[in-house]
Amino acid sequence: MRHYLLRDDQWECIEELLPGKASDRGVTALDNRKFVEAVLWIARTGAPWRDLPDFYGHWHRVYVRYSRWSHKGVWLTIMEELSKEADFEQLMIDGSIVRVHQHGAAKKKSKDAEAMGKSRGGLTTKIHAAVDALGNPVRLLLTLGQASEYDQAEALLDGFTPSQVLADKGYDSDAFVESIQSVGAEAVIPSRKNRLEPRPLDRHVYKDRNLVERFFQKLKQFRRIATRYERLAKNYQSMLSLVSAVIWLA
Repeated sequence: MRHYLLRDDQWECIEELLPGKASDRGVTALDNRKFVEAVLWIARTGAPWRDLPDFYGHWHRVYVRYSRWSHKGVWLTIMEELSKEADFEQLMIDGSIVRVHQHGAAKKKSKDAEAMGKSRGGLTTKIHAAVDALGNPVRLLLTLGQASEYDQAEALLDGFTPSQVLADKGYDSDAFVESIQSVGAEAVIPSRKNRLEPRPLDRHVYKDRNLVERFFQKLKQFRRIATRYERLAKNYQSMLSLVSAVIWLA
């Protein structure tokens, strides 16, 4: 079978991270690669599940399996395993908004729980990302679209011990700078205009922050990421995790 979305070397890196190995209990999966390719096709094209080419199998069975793996945390595990090779010389953080498609809108009472917020442009979700010194993702969080990026700053940093943390001036606060310094890292964050005593800024190092912006550009080349179609935050997070894994393997 010919594969279009994963090279052989990429597949070899994640093959042993998936359920259905010969060493696992239960039925051995012989079509894991075709299944992952199917989900990537959906992520890349942004097409409805019903439009999945017959080559990949019946769309509903593929979707049910994708959703089941989402609830088991399989997709997140793939990204977390790959990110163990992260270069923590630097950690860059930022946030980006995506619009929720009308077909992906959750019920009114559950929109907050599914990370869908109402703004001028309609329903939106905000992706908060932390990337390493090479621009590879190490953590992704979802909130309502109108949520402050600063509110997720410490959660993005939690458990990591980078040498430097780079962020834009929206993250400038004494509390966050202190939390960065508490893990032995240097805060490379521009001071707000209203700060009475601006902190010194290494502008040469700060230029590296563009890596997190470039990560979002790579992420949004996948149409199913650039526009949110998944009603469930867990399923959208899983799509983010899979695409992030592909970025790691590029």
